[in-house]
Amino acid sequence: MEKFIYYNNLFIIYKDLLTVKNKEIFSYYYEDNLSLQEIGDMLNVSKSYVGHVIKTCEKKLNDLESKLKIYHNKQKLNALLEYDNIIKIKEELKKILDF
Repeated sequence: MEKFIYYNNLFIIYKDLLTVKNKEIFSYYYEDNLSLQEIGDMLNVSKSYVGHVIKTCEKKLNDLESKLKIYHNKQKLNALLEYDNIIKIKEELKKILDF
């Protein structure tokens, strides 16, 4: 379940950097929760092709996140909302901005 949430979040951030076909397949799998076989049947492609596209997208999303860190920094910023100490918030913001 955590994997689905993680990749859904990455997809929201980076989906415009994927091809139209990859977006479609990835969306069916992660957003619509369709099986590889269901997607393959809908698109008239093999189950293994669908699996390959999903793995390729996962790798691309991971690569983008490892370089850009948008999701990671968003998580850090959300955590700062729980802080009451303005000095601590400023210190943590500085860490995020100084990556």
